[in-house]
Amino acid sequence: MARYIFITGGVVSSLGKGLASAALGALLQARGYTVRLRKLDPYLNVDPGTMSPFEHGEVFVTDDGAETDLDLGHYERFTGVSARRTDSISAGRVYSNVLEKERRGEYLGKTIQVIPHVTNEIKDFLSIGEDEVDFMLCEIGGTVGDIEGLPFFEAIRQFAQDLPRGQCIFMHLTLLPWLAASGELKTKPTQHSVKELRSIGIAPDILVCRSEQPIPETERAKIALFCNVRPDAVIPAYDLKSIYEAPLAYHRVGLDRAVLDAFRISPAPRPDLRRWEDVLDRLNNAEGEVRIAVVGKYTRLEDAYKSISEALTHGGMANRVRVQAEWIDSELLEGEEGIHRLDGFHGIVVPGGFGERGTEGMIAAATYAREKKVPYLGICLGMQLAVVEAARNLAGIEDAGSEEFDHEAGAVRFTPVVYHLKEWVQGNHKVERKITDDKGGTMRLGAYTAVLAPGSKISEVYGGATEIEDRHRHRYEIDARYRDRLEEAGLLFSGMSPDGRLPEAVELRDHPWFIGVQSHPELKSKPFEPAPLFADFVRAAKELERMV
Repeated sequence: MARYIFITGGVVSSLGKGLASAALGALLQARGYTVRLRKLDPYLNVDPGTMSPFEHGEVFVTDDGAETDLDLGHYERFTGVSARRTDSISAGRVYSNVLEKERRGEYLGKTIQVIPHVTNEIKDFLSIGEDEVDFMLCEIGGTVGDIEGLPFFEAIRQFAQDLPRGQCIFMHLTLLPWLAASGELKTKPTQHSVKELRSIGIAPDILVCRSEQPIPETERAKIALFCNVRPDAVIPAYDLKSIYEAPLAYHRVGLDRAVLDAFRISPAPRPDLRRWEDVLDRLNNAEGEVRIAVVGKYTRLEDAYKSISEALTHGGMANRVRVQAEWIDSELLEGEEGIHRLDGFHGIVVPGGFGERGTEGMIAAATYAREKKVPYLGICLGMQLAVVEAARNLAGIEDAGSEEFDHEAGAVRFTPVVYHLKEWVQGNHKVERKITDDKGGTMRLGAYTAVLAPGSKISEVYGGATEIEDRHRHRYEIDARYRDRLEEAGLLFSGMSPDGRLPEAVELRDHPWFIGVQSHPELKSKPFEPAPLFADFVRAAKELERMV
């Protein structure tokens, strides 16, 4: 049976619970243990799939098609363990499940209450796969004291009571603010946060304290005394230059040791940290720099493209160069002068997105990359708009466009080379969708296979592979009816679905590096295993940088 570690947060949000959880998972792996990480979110959305990127950042997609919180991306990048649908749950999903059971009569006419029905639903979720790993790390979103989070805190309190003694610990992240005017590091917010946690029946075993200043031993002792934890279980967490320093940084201050001590595991296996030492060596000893323009719709919030950002960093590690990613709002490129914002870049990425806003700027970026021979990586919408650009400017389909941008009243005013996908095959069954369907969970989601054309650039990138599998999240597809016309114009359809109906990858024949993919390869990229497309894209950008 797995040992459980519950990670909670206090004082303020955005302290880095997800990063601390991921780093701890990596450290436990380094000591030879198996781990799985989970996220419990108190918001009432069923999942983040219909939330604006400006609200919640990136939507991370799992192999089995779940739309989840971006923290699951951190978990995968640090541990290499593929997340599953059962690794993410929200209050909205919990309440939805409870109400569906009530409608079916599964509660036998009982009055439905938060305790025990909602808390039992959460506990059932926590129990899934408990015999598969050595440690189950469960992060509770939000901050202790939030009204939305109370059912989750009550559920984990009950869950810990249900487990045998010594099978569960609680780790709490707090903030130690520095008051510059008085030159003091304040512990009172941490004391109050722990008091709030203890008032609902949870006593933390480990405190991780975020601070901009070194925490003196006297202050650590004070925190330990007032919060009733061991002094060596008060773990400092300082700001880092890179998130990939976190495993080694937390190891140096004894987080993994404190966790094993809390479980009374002694003697503990020695950690093998060579993987993370290599990651930091590649990160800190770069032998050059490339500038990459990320032309997107949600550039005001970098978290909207979190996996893109990290995959570019991983590509830089693979080539021992530092990637300087610069975020450019695609609307700024709409106009003759705006396109010159791309001058001086060694590569252009056009990521996914939804809706018409800014799409002409993305098409202009594809034109620029094609004409200037700048490496181009189009992902999802970035691939679709690269095809629209080629249709307009190479194949002579001047009114080429996407059905996504004009499907009202049935009046099509352009040639839809991108169309709304109404049916497709997933596994052994056919999926059907309509434009009028609910938005949540109705896209082509999860891992799908692409068959690659032998001798193509993308096949070369994947070591000559003829089949690859990556995750998808989209409603619209390239219309394969235009394939012959586009290929005659120089745009090769280098990846197709196994049934030959859905284009999965395109590339320009007469271009050093111009590839578009319908999938999201960034979601599977890791610092110790970079996504092949990103690694080779950065290699091509590095070559261009040397030529300039």
